[in-house]
Amino acid sequence: MTSKSGWTLEDIPDQTGKTAIITGGNSGIGFETARFLAMRGATVILAVRNSIKGSEAMNQLTSSHPRSEVEVAHLDLADLSSIAEFAEWFKGTGKTLDFLINNAGVMGIPRTTTVDGFELQFGTNHLGHFALTGQLIGTLLNNAGSRVVNVASNAHRQGVLNFYDLQSERRYGKMRAYAQSKLANLVFTAELSRRLKRANRTDILSVAAHPGMAESNIVKFQSELTLHRYAENIWGKVGPFICQTSADGAIPTLRAATDPEAEGNDYYGPNHRLQIRGPAIKVSAKKAAHDVHDGRALWEKSIELTGIDFSELGVA
Repeated sequence: MTSKSGWTLEDIPDQTGKTAIITGGNSGIGFETARFLAMRGATVILAVRNSIKGSEAMNQLTSSHPRSEVEVAHLDLADLSSIAEFAEWFKGTGKTLDFLINNAGVMGIPRTTTVDGFELQFGTNHLGHFALTGQLIGTLLNNAGSRVVNVASNAHRQGVLNFYDLQSERRYGKMRAYAQSKLANLVFTAELSRRLKRANRTDILSVAAHPGMAESNIVKFQSELTLHRYAENIWGKVGPFICQTSADGAIPTLRAATDPEAEGNDYYGPNHRLQIRGPAIKVSAKKAAHDVHDGRALWEKSIELTGIDFSELGVA
């Protein structure tokens, strides 16, 4: 029975017979999400940019849990052609898809662009996952009860969708661009949920989660990139008392994916003060994440940039 104070790893239901795609599933929170889904019986596909690291992660999972079913497939979210190839590969396997967990991301980097010329953080964190979801939406629709889980961040609270400069060409700030991309994750979650309802497909859920402050490669990279040596030394001492483990950071994602009582556009995060750590509960996003006009505008702009129109939804 789930505690009223929030979910823990013990609350994950049996997932035997289900299939999950996890982007960035070779490390950090994505790896822990994969590990616990595999332990509960799901077939897990690690969709990763680095196939060598993906294979190492797969070997680690199957060594620890010999009965688990884990596969690795190449996916570069910064390249629309790679996304298309991955989607075609998966559809060619004939597998059903129960969970599409859009977990991978980049954070706080100097301005650079994707293969297709998009600002890298917006292009990877939002547009890449938008395109991936759009190309797999037919597979999801064919399986009642399937879910799209977008992994966002509390950084979305500092985000603003600047439709005059989504690519940060006029003005670029590392964390400003990251916060915008994380707000975009939640605006996309809400808009997809609205469109699923309009298509009378409330059996398919679009939900989101954030890990709080958890150990992950993305946080380590950010600290190495931006902190002064003195601040980095302080962080090394206090960080372990503030951050939760990657496994605990994965709990909100796991709840979003597997909670039988979840509803469209639910958002999960840690239950402690400031949502930094703790068991997973339903949390609130900033008001802008639910803005209908921004949702429609972001959807239309994302179609324009990626060429993916979610036509299988049958909703104009």
